[in-house]
Amino acid sequence: MNLLFPGSPAAGPENAPAICSRKACRSEASWQLLWNNPRIHTPERRKVWLSCTEHRGWLEDYLQTRGLWKETVPFTGGPDQDGNH
Repeated sequence: MNLLFPGSPAAGPENAPAICSRKACRSEASWQLLWNNPRIHTPERRKVWLSCTEHRGWLEDYLQTRGLWKETVPFTGGPDQDGNH
């Protein structure tokens, strides 16, 4: 049984919509915010936060203020280069 989509036995985490990374937001993601922490990640490493359009600016500002943001790209619904959503 799927708790996110009751009554949908085939649905699972791989079939669930990707949601925004902003706390308490359940909106579908439209953007990928690519970032890394230079103190612990190699320069080419990119971590990904997903964002809805409404929270894109807030999440970018959060990462930029901390010197972590690298770029924002559209989210196409597929896995990123690390195989993560």
